[in-house]
Amino acid sequence: MPLTAGWRANLRGNQQNGRQVPAGPGDRMTLQMKARLSAMMFLEYFIWGAWYVTLGTWLSMSLKFSGQEVGLAAGTTAIGAIVSPFLAGLLADRAFATQRVLCVLHLAGAALLYLGSRQTSFGAFYAVVLGYSLCYMPTLSLTNSLAMRQMQDPRLEFGAIRVLGTLGWIVAGLFVGGLGLEATGVPMQIAAGCSLLMGLYCLTLPDTAPLARGQDGGASAMFSAETRRIFRRRSVAIFMLASLLICIPLQFYYAFTNLFLNEAGVVNAAGRMTGGQMSELFFMLLIPWFFRRLGVKYMLAFGMAAWVLRYAFFAFGNADALMVLLWGGILLHGICYDFFFVTGQIYVDQQAPPALRAAAQGLITLVTYGVGMLVGSYLSGWIVDQYAHVSAAGVAGHDWRSIWLVAAGCAGVVLVAFLLAFSSDDGEGRTA
Repeated sequence: MPLTAGWRANLRGNQQNGRQVPAGPGDRMTLQMKARLSAMMFLEYFIWGAWYVTLGTWLSMSLKFSGQEVGLAAGTTAIGAIVSPFLAGLLADRAFATQRVLCVLHLAGAALLYLGSRQTSFGAFYAVVLGYSLCYMPTLSLTNSLAMRQMQDPRLEFGAIRVLGTLGWIVAGLFVGGLGLEATGVPMQIAAGCSLLMGLYCLTLPDTAPLARGQDGGASAMFSAETRRIFRRRSVAIFMLASLLICIPLQFYYAFTNLFLNEAGVVNAAGRMTGGQMSELFFMLLIPWFFRRLGVKYMLAFGMAAWVLRYAFFAFGNADALMVLLWGGILLHGICYDFFFVTGQIYVDQQAPPALRAAAQGLITLVTYGVGMLVGSYLSGWIVDQYAHVSAAGVAGHDWRSIWLVAAGCAGVVLVAFLLAFSSDDGEGRTA
């Protein structure tokens, strides 16, 4: 799952609000504070990485849920992403201290995760995991906000803290995959234990009082006339539409890659999939270099083209002689995510005036990780069901080549339409 979504919005928002900074005008965070916030980020993303990556494998191979049911279950996080700006704004921005909201949400999440791991019928499981997603998704922005409130300059200090979240996701994948737990409900129980630990740990975090009592912010600012005006500009509107549409085939990757790799006979699929997060870290470092040479349009286009190539690699790779193609598809995640989503965050940042940058980032996140991924969860599940089959030996499986080619085709259509319609109007060009 995308692991840096929304942090720029919180950074901009915190530049306009008060922060709890160390005594002394030039002081940075103490090493102890960095360690505390880093541990918070590690636990936050370990929880998500522990249960979400292998969800489709467990639901399909062990519980025999249909592809559409798997897609719907994976799509609960998209519903959570749609609701989270409203919930986070109502609770943490206006009513309660952030660390207390985080504590309650994670403790409730621990109970729901454990309850979900015990379900065997789709209706009951879906209700529980939807409830969990409504608890968990707001915590992504809340942990970012809490961390930035402790910083003198988030632009310089936040990255080193946030990277521990990606490390948490990687460790979770290696742990679950290494123990061979992918087709069981145990990963949800591991995540439940970590969520319980996180809830208690939040009580030790710095007191972070609400700042927006009596102010307009959060969801209200996202849908204000001023914010909507930004997205009415032709280039920004095209970017927003392309972002929404490209998130539809993206859900094929998040919901079904682990199931695909397990059916293909790949050993320790969850552990191997962490290569995607490792490549994300690597390509993040290269973004400034590529940005200067390619510009906004071609950075975004390369990101979408990597989607097409990734799905083509999956379509024609296998766990034997062509395992290199499967590895290539996994490692392309860094380009897929960084070149499109991180570049897109930079582009929106350039297009919005300073006072509206947080709201604009929040709206584009809601549209992509919320609406786009939700539509993708329905479509990907339906497509997977169309290519399900049972072998002569009675073993259930899927025609994954056809499934991945459909996903590649969807991404390819978005890419071509984007190249024809988009032109950057920010005066930025390519350099030699």
